[in-house]
Amino acid sequence: MDIPREPKPKGRRFLYIGGAAVALVLATVAISRLRPAAPSVERGTLWMDTVRTGPMVREVRGPGTLVPEQVRWVSAVTAGRVERKLVQPGVRVTASTILLELSNPDVQIQLLQAERQLTDAQAQVVSLKTSLETQRLTQSSLVAQIRTEYRDAIRRAASDSALAAEDLISRGDYERSLDKATELIERLQLEQQRLTLYTENIHSQLEVQEAQVGRLRAIADFQRNLVDAMVVRAGADGVLQELPLEVGQWATSGVTLAKVVQPEKLKAVLRIPETQATDLGLGQVAAVDTRNGIAAGHVMRIDPASQNGTVTVDIALEGALPKGARPDLSVDGTIEIERLGEVISMGRPAYGQANSAVGIFRMVPGTDEAERVRVDLGRSSVNRIEVVRGLAPGDVVILSDMSRWDAVERVRVK
Repeated sequence: MDIPREPKPKGRRFLYIGGAAVALVLATVAISRLRPAAPSVERGTLWMDTVRTGPMVREVRGPGTLVPEQVRWVSAVTAGRVERKLVQPGVRVTASTILLELSNPDVQIQLLQAERQLTDAQAQVVSLKTSLETQRLTQSSLVAQIRTEYRDAIRRAASDSALAAEDLISRGDYERSLDKATELIERLQLEQQRLTLYTENIHSQLEVQEAQVGRLRAIADFQRNLVDAMVVRAGADGVLQELPLEVGQWATSGVTLAKVVQPEKLKAVLRIPETQATDLGLGQVAAVDTRNGIAAGHVMRIDPASQNGTVTVDIALEGALPKGARPDLSVDGTIEIERLGEVISMGRPAYGQANSAVGIFRMVPGTDEAERVRVDLGRSSVNRIEVVRGLAPGDVVILSDMSRWDAVERVRVK
């Protein structure tokens, strides 16, 4: 038979439902407050360093090449065709070594014309000198003749004076004798002045003509030098580095024919990034890596202008060069800026410049996690940078590029 059941109270069911809802809300709030799981990073892909205290050497580094300190560029003095090529690049030469022989008929003709003009001018000097000397001798002869006539006139006037006193000749004849003597003395004075003028002008006229000869001689010498310059010589002792022209090619005036260098006297020309060149100064110590040894040197010149984001710095090398050092060899140079005392420093990160603030991941002690911290950087070197604020000695930091994790504050290092 059926047994009747008593109905359950409805209030207890609502109590259960309300408790379950409250528990669900509390669980949701708790879950929302949980931190997201930190992303994982492979330890083998990271570059890490430990912050330490101690001295730090500030250095800058840049690539460059070895360049001869003394370079002799041999240029064509006159245009010409290459007839002979007597040496090849790489040969050691002296100042008198013949490199090339050129030919140019026009230059030869110009020399002949200049020599002909010089010869004509020299002949004119000889002719002028003969003519002037002939005129001087003719005038001297005329002066001597008039002097003789004057003396005869004086003697005749004296004789006529005695005869006139005894009335042996007329007074008119005596006065004519006096007039003749007076005329001759005036003529003698005039001719003597003309002789003096001839004598003084001989030197001036010869000087003018000889000056013309000198100008023509200079022109002839210049043309002769042009002809001689077609035999191209090295002009300096060293090694022939470049000789670009071949037999049969035409060289224009002023074109480079050869390059002679002294391989024993080299300097390093470094290209320092302009962001690191602010503290460069003359005389700073430098080291140049030639891939076969380190050469010591010092800064001898800093280019005042920046080109393509770099500043050119010349390094004077000291002592013997490493083996294999030769012009145009690629090198790396390091310049010492200053030596700092006890400073807090770390390896230079892949990001962040000197005197700036960056976010760096620091390993949390006793865990495998790294947290992002703000670090103020100070002075920098090639491999290290000063820590002004944000880190302490002994901290382990990640120096690799972590830009892919900019959206998180912690990472797990596996």
